[in-house]
Amino acid sequence: MANNIETLTMILMVIIMVIVVLLAILAIVYFTSKNKKEKKKETVESENIEAKNQKSKTFAVESVMDFMEFDKVEDNMIMQKNGSKYIMVIECQGINYDLMSAVEKNSVEEGFIQFLNTIRHPIQIYVQTRTINLESSLQTYKDRVKEIEDNLQRQEMRYKEMASSGNYTREQLNQAYYELTKQRNLSEYGKDIIYSTERMSLNKNVLNQKYYIVVPYYSEELGQNDFDKEEIKNLAFSELYTRCQSIIRTLSACEVNGKILTSNELVDLLYVAYNRDEQETYGVDKALRAGYDELYSTAPDVLDKKMRTLDAKIEEEAFNKANEKVIEAQSAKERALRRKENNMDNLIAQMAELIVEQNRAMVGNDVANDAISRIRTEKNDKKEEKGGTEDNVKETKKRRRTTKTA
Repeated sequence: MANNIETLTMILMVIIMVIVVLLAILAIVYFTSKNKKEKKKETVESENIEAKNQKSKTFAVESVMDFMEFDKVEDNMIMQKNGSKYIMVIECQGINYDLMSAVEKNSVEEGFIQFLNTIRHPIQIYVQTRTINLESSLQTYKDRVKEIEDNLQRQEMRYKEMASSGNYTREQLNQAYYELTKQRNLSEYGKDIIYSTERMSLNKNVLNQKYYIVVPYYSEELGQNDFDKEEIKNLAFSELYTRCQSIIRTLSACEVNGKILTSNELVDLLYVAYNRDEQETYGVDKALRAGYDELYSTAPDVLDKKMRTLDAKIEEEAFNKANEKVIEAQSAKERALRRKENNMDNLIAQMAELIVEQNRAMVGNDVANDAISRIRTEKNDKKEEKGGTEDNVKETKKRRRTTKTA
């Protein structure tokens, strides 16, 4: 009996120990999984908070003006680096060099060499490839063809009235029919042009290259100064406009025409440069036609007045400088001619002596020495005669002044 009790006691103790161990294992597993879930939740929450902070930080820092390489466009200039750099752009019209003759090519090359030699400041040549928008051209053609068709209908009605009235001669009817046929052919020709242009631009892009010369100006070129930003801008405009006009005049020698881009044209240039793929979706010309700035009223633009004043000043100074240099060149030539005329006898005598010296061996020393002596004597005699003549002229002029005074 006692052995049975001890056996049962041992079995119970073993069972109790196993249960305790199992409970301990379950508790450990439970707390471990709970800690993992809490850590995972905290990690997700921290990641979400960091993502939100990063997003807010990104949207707060990025700005369009930081991305752009210019501050603003004003007075036909692009302003950069907080007013320390100003840019004016010249649009040039290209020429077909391959179709020119040899003489024309030489003329163009010489003009371009002259253009390069006259550059005294840095420039940049920029080529921009654009897709030609044929929508406006097609609309212009359609409006024109519509006018032609209206005129054709009026002429047809008038010709029918003339033919049915019987009051016109055969010659007059033939003339009216000729004008009607000409108008009909013109209408058909216009429709054919529109149809061909639409088919040409249906599935392919028509590209066009535009050529620009970029002329910069730095405020550092003014040196140490006390000018404010408005004064610096005005000085930059005057200097850039003068430089651009000089470049345009020089390029005209090689048959290349150019013009200074206005503020709207500069905006269009920058828009195409930054929006290659979307330049036809919404361009600056469409924005202007949409009237986005109709709520603003602006005063008359003074740029035209500034340009006219600068053009007049440039032309006047160029005319004065040309006259001055022509007079100086003429005076220099006249002085050189007068000196040569005064020294003509001496030059003739020196050249004669040189010729005798070169041929001394041929004519003999005695003859050569005698000839040189005669040349020098004749030169001295002419010099004395000329001096006497000049003295006589001076004395005559002095007497005339004395007589006139008396």
